[in-house]
Amino acid sequence: MNKAELILEVQKALGDETTKAAAERAIEAVLESIKKGVKKDKAVQVIGFGTFSVAKRAARMGVNPQNPTEKIKIKASKTVKFKAGTGFKAVL
Repeated sequence: MNKAELILEVQKALGDETTKAAAERAIEAVLESIKKGVKKDKAVQVIGFGTFSVAKRAARMGVNPQNPTEKIKIKASKTVKFKAGTGFKAVL
Protein backbone atom coordinates (compact mmCIF):
# COMPACT_ATOMS: atom_id res chain seq x y z
CA MET A 1 0.00 0.00 0.00
CA ASN A 2 1.36 3.41 -0.91
CA LYS A 3 0.42 6.83 0.46
CA ALA A 4 -2.34 7.45 -2.10
CA GLU A 5 -3.96 4.10 -1.28
CA LEU A 6 -3.67 4.88 2.44
CA ILE A 7 -5.48 8.19 1.90
CA LEU A 8 -8.33 6.39 0.12
CA GLU A 9 -8.59 3.83 2.96
CA VAL A 10 -8.74 6.59 5.58
CA GLN A 11 -11.39 8.40 3.52
CA LYS A 12 -13.49 5.21 3.34
CA ALA A 13 -13.07 4.56 7.07
CA LEU A 14 -14.20 8.09 7.97
CA GLY A 15 -17.31 7.86 5.79
CA ASP A 16 -18.87 9.58 2.81
CA GLU A 17 -18.85 13.04 4.39
CA THR A 18 -15.02 13.08 4.44
CA THR A 19 -13.23 14.36 1.36
CA LYS A 20 -10.01 12.98 -0.05
CA ALA A 21 -8.31 16.30 0.80
CA ALA A 22 -9.43 16.05 4.44
CA ALA A 23 -8.14 12.48 4.69
CA GLU A 24 -4.81 13.57 3.22
CA ARG A 25 -4.54 16.44 5.72
CA ALA A 26 -5.27 14.02 8.56
CA ILE A 27 -2.54 11.62 7.46
CA GLU A 28 -0.05 14.47 6.99
CA ALA A 29 -0.87 15.76 10.48
CA VAL A 30 -0.26 12.34 12.03
CA LEU A 31 3.03 11.84 10.17
CA GLU A 32 4.29 15.33 11.09
CA SER A 33 3.33 14.75 14.72
CA ILE A 34 5.29 11.49 14.79
CA LYS A 35 8.34 13.25 13.29
CA LYS A 36 8.16 16.07 15.85
CA GLY A 37 7.61 13.63 18.71
CA VAL A 38 10.59 11.46 17.79
CA LYS A 39 12.79 14.53 17.38
CA LYS A 40 11.69 16.10 20.69
CA ASP A 41 11.12 13.14 23.01
CA LYS A 42 13.22 10.49 21.24
CA ALA A 43 10.20 8.13 21.14
CA VAL A 44 6.52 8.05 20.13
CA GLN A 45 4.40 5.21 21.48
CA VAL A 46 1.02 4.40 19.97
CA ILE A 47 -0.63 1.80 22.17
CA GLY A 48 -1.73 -1.22 20.14
CA PHE A 49 0.29 -0.15 17.11
CA GLY A 50 3.94 0.29 18.05
CA THR A 51 6.78 2.57 19.09
CA PHE A 52 8.95 4.84 16.95
CA SER A 53 12.32 5.60 18.57
CA VAL A 54 15.76 6.98 17.79
CA ALA A 55 18.54 4.42 17.36
CA LYS A 56 22.24 5.16 17.08
CA ARG A 57 24.44 3.50 14.47
CA ALA A 58 28.09 3.19 15.40
CA ALA A 59 30.90 4.21 13.06
CA ARG A 60 32.13 1.28 11.00
CA MET A 61 34.23 0.26 8.03
CA GLY A 62 32.48 -0.46 4.76
CA VAL A 63 33.23 -1.21 1.12
CA ASN A 64 33.04 1.35 -1.67
CA PRO A 65 30.29 0.06 -4.02
CA GLN A 66 32.05 1.58 -7.05
CA ASN A 67 35.36 -0.05 -6.16
CA PRO A 68 34.82 -3.20 -4.04
CA THR A 69 38.50 -3.48 -3.14
CA GLU A 70 38.52 -0.04 -1.50
CA LYS A 71 37.59 0.27 2.19
CA ILE A 72 35.76 3.39 3.41
CA LYS A 73 34.92 4.67 6.87
CA ILE A 74 31.21 5.20 7.54
CA LYS A 75 30.46 7.85 10.18
CA ALA A 76 28.22 7.25 13.19
CA SER A 77 24.62 8.30 12.57
CA LYS A 78 21.09 8.23 13.95
CA THR A 79 18.10 6.44 12.47
CA VAL A 80 14.47 5.76 13.37
CA LYS A 81 13.53 2.33 14.69
CA PHE A 82 9.99 0.91 14.80
CA LYS A 83 8.94 -1.82 17.18
CA ALA A 84 5.49 -3.27 16.47
CA GLY A 85 3.05 -3.46 19.37
CA THR A 86 1.16 -6.59 20.43
CA GLY A 87 -2.08 -5.43 18.76
CA PHE A 88 -0.28 -4.93 15.44
CA LYS A 89 1.54 -8.25 15.73
CA ALA A 90 -1.74 -10.04 16.41
CA VAL A 91 -3.08 -8.88 13.02
CA LEU A 92 -0.17 -10.52 11.22
